[in-house]
Amino acid sequence: MSNQAAIITRKQELPLNEDSSTLFLKVMISIAVFLFAVTLAGVMSINSMLLNWNQSILGSLTVQIMPVNNVNKEKALEDTLDHQARAVKYLESMNEVEKVTPLNDEQLSELIKPWLGDGVNIKDLPVPRLIDVRLKKGAEIDFMTLAEKLAEVSPQASLDNHKLWLNKLIKFADGLKMMAMSVLLLVIVVTSGAIFYSTKTSLGLHSYIIEILHLMGAKDAYVAQQYARRTAQLGFIGGVIGLIFAIPSIFAIARLAEQIEGGIISDATLSVTAWGAILCLPIFASLIAMFTAYWTVKKTLEKMM
Repeated sequence: MSNQAAIITRKQELPLNEDSSTLFLKVMISIAVFLFAVTLAGVMSINSMLLNWNQSILGSLTVQIMPVNNVNKEKALEDTLDHQARAVKYLESMNEVEKVTPLNDEQLSELIKPWLGDGVNIKDLPVPRLIDVRLKKGAEIDFMTLAEKLAEVSPQASLDNHKLWLNKLIKFADGLKMMAMSVLLLVIVVTSGAIFYSTKTSLGLHSYIIEILHLMGAKDAYVAQQYARRTAQLGFIGGVIGLIFAIPSIFAIARLAEQIEGGIISDATLSVTAWGAILCLPIFASLIAMFTAYWTVKKTLEKMM
């Protein structure tokens, strides 16, 4: 009895480290974690981008003052600025408005710079004047009524609440996020499948040792625990390797995104929580590998024995 107990209480009776599938699983899991990390970073970046849009854009309005037509440019500019001043005064009187900022010539020059280049004098062009309006948090406005009131105050004024184009951007971002989530799910399924078939192959190779362990009193759970420990180690090592390659790739993609002008992509950032989730992927991979291997062994042995 003492010899039997000693054999069963060994930490590793199965030569699992000698399996030919060891290298395959490491490579498979490292590739899976690499893809998962990059895709997860994309999903979280899109979430942060949508959150920033909701905070900065949905809580704002843009009022456009069309330039007054007049042969005398100075008179036309004076009349246009008068319409702007009337619109600003009305907007500042609204309880729902937190801040009203008419854009100056320098700011307008920066806006049209990508199209017209440097050295353009705003005063020489019939450029609309823009007013940035920040709303109070939770403010509700009837935009149709506001547009009508602005038209009464200044016939040159028109309202843009950003909803039309923003909704299109949000739908596009949501579509990208759904595709990314599908990739994440696919990576998990493919990796679990690889672990499942690799574990079944290993069980077939070591079936004679498993039969001896059963004759000595070992339970299916005991054998499953050995496979689970070994696969968990492979999952963690493969996860770390995949993460080592993923992090530079994420920074490289972020650097490329920074080169896109317009400020839309720049709103896609990764928070500390997002980086924490990415850095925890080796642990997640280890747990997935462990539970998949344990379940595979238990179910397979129930059918074999």
